Amino acid sequence: MRETASICPNQIVRHLGKPAEDFTKQDLVKFIADRQIQMVNFRYVGGDGRLKTLNFAPNSRKHLDQILSRGERVDGSSLFNWIPASESDLYVIPRYGTAFVNPFTDIATIDILCAYYTREGDPLASSPENIVRKAHRVLQETTGYSFEAAGELEYYLFSEIDQIYPIIEQKGYHESHPFSKWGAIRREAMHIISQIGGDIKYGHAEVGNILYDNWEMVQHEIEFRPTPVENAADQLVLAKWAVREVAYKYGLEVSFAPKIIVGHAGSGLHIHMRLLKDGQNVLVDATGLNDTARRLIGGLLCLAPSLTAFGNTVPTSFLRLVPHQEAPTNICWGDRNRSMLVRVPLGWQGVDGMIADANPKEATVLPMEVNPQTVELRSPDGSANVHQLLAGLAVAARYGLRNQNAFETARKCYVEADREHPADWDQLPGSCWEAADKLTHDREHYEAHDVFPADMIDQVIAQLRSHQDHELSEKLYGNADALYDIVKANLHCG
Repeated sequence: MRETASICPNQIVRHLGKPAEDFTKQDLVKFIADRQIQMVNFRYVGGDGRLKTLNFAPNSRKHLDQILSRGERVDGSSLFNWIPASESDLYVIPRYGTAFVNPFTDIATIDILCAYYTREGDPLASSPENIVRKAHRVLQETTGYSFEAAGELEYYLFSEIDQIYPIIEQKGYHESHPFSKWGAIRREAMHIISQIGGDIKYGHAEVGNILYDNWEMVQHEIEFRPTPVENAADQLVLAKWAVREVAYKYGLEVSFAPKIIVGHAGSGLHIHMRLLKDGQNVLVDATGLNDTARRLIGGLLCLAPSLTAFGNTVPTSFLRLVPHQEAPTNICWGDRNRSMLVRVPLGWQGVDGMIADANPKEATVLPMEVNPQTVELRSPDGSANVHQLLAGLAVAARYGLRNQNAFETARKCYVEADREHPADWDQLPGSCWEAADKLTHDREHYEAHDVFPADMIDQVIAQLRSHQDHELSEKLYGNADALYDIVKANLHCG
């Protein structure tokens, strides 16, 4: 392991020579002493999906040991709007394997993600990390499969127009500097995300280039590799924090909002998924995509309308989910087509000769440890409550694997690449209000096995309805000022 640890970007892993999942309290104490770390931050996700912080300045080894052994109290009613003030005291307990050196502080600091516990010492039923953990555990217990996920994080950076190499609107995909701006911000953020535990696949400039008044807005994307769903949720929240911190350091504004200007590319949070058993991908066999994959896809299609309650949480989400913008509206799936709700991307099936063809002197081809085939849900966006969304996807996977009607839905809703969509195809919700209705209808699936607590679902529904955005398109038609106000109000969602 030491050889692997020597190239790991996480400084604690390198120093200790062991994987993060094996960290103990004494490992962290040793690292803090060896590196003369002066501060410890507890990090935890609030009900709004954002990262929260509690700072400690240990003044002795005993004090440090107490912090790492006992955790600390926090006010749950200020972190979650479904927890009453009368029941507000919670514990936050560090999860040692999530520790990393904070890359943004002047004082040497390590940060540790925490889990929430009640006054009785039980995991908080509605806490973000616990919902994902429960959803995954129930899926494993009822199907025998493990669930991996990987997000595609899209965002815009804003700056004054570059008069030397102006951007070309809607032509940013994989563009290089100087024709694409702020790739250096993306690369620095990727470097930091890797240091703090993110497993990145790649980063690149995205399609969205917007010119507005004296501003240019340039879209970027950072995509992750599949990892257990609990890790996938944590690393997306950390990645958003890191991107915002890097942008702020350079005086730039960043937005993960689903839509900034109508008619221009929005920012999605596409989620890739796969199921594993005994370390192998069960979505494929020798002939390609199999019935297990179709059952997973069917589960996603059946619960897609209610999943928008977790993955599309602001009114501008539904300005992105419109036709002809590579964002889905119909509840259907297909191979490679980027307008599908569920897309099956290329999976390196039967193409082992490409490396040898491109490199005639290469004698060996590295075998795939795990088949890389995934299925991708393309409806979520940057407003998503990440932990709720990924827990919901695990619920949808379980539904698909255990209900025959999900398999039939997948069979009926497959779209050939050159096939026109039927006019009567089922549609995704068109507003937060409608998403709340869909969650109300499907809530029994999320609440089954006590994965999602009923009071938390109540609050999600109430929050969605508070936007009062039913018939939003009709209300905004021809009213540019009202549209601008809505976009501005949701510019820093998620």
